[in-house]
Amino acid sequence: MIWWKELLMGVTGLCSGLAVAGGLFALIIALGVVADFADRTHTARYILWYEDAVAAGGILGNLMSVYAISLPLGSLGAGVFGIFAGVFVGAWAMALTEIINIIPIFARRLDLRRGLELLVLSMALGRTIGSLLFYYYRF
Repeated sequence: MIWWKELLMGVTGLCSGLAVAGGLFALIIALGVVADFADRTHTARYILWYEDAVAAGGILGNLMSVYAISLPLGSLGAGVFGIFAGVFVGAWAMALTEIINIIPIFARRLDLRRGLELLVLSMALGRTIGSLLFYYYRF
């Protein structure tokens, strides 16, 4: 009698996961992150590959998270993963920043006339140093 409850929970979890993943992929596409990457790297002919890579990354990441799969890649593998994860998070942050136009609004409110390039550079360096310190002290 209990097996049908487990089956129902499994189907509900799968459907919920698919709905959330679909929403995330739709948001990535709607923000134009994938198209922006293809445009900036002059590789627009591979846009379907980019979209497949985003979907595969989301699916594999969820599977690894749910089933606690660990890959024995060592410190070098952790470093490579950290670089790719940093690029992904940085791309998200910049896409959201561009969408809400936070930098021009911030510059106007602070009445910045010069040095905007240094402000953006300092934000990027701060994120990089913070990430490096986080991963250095974590491992």
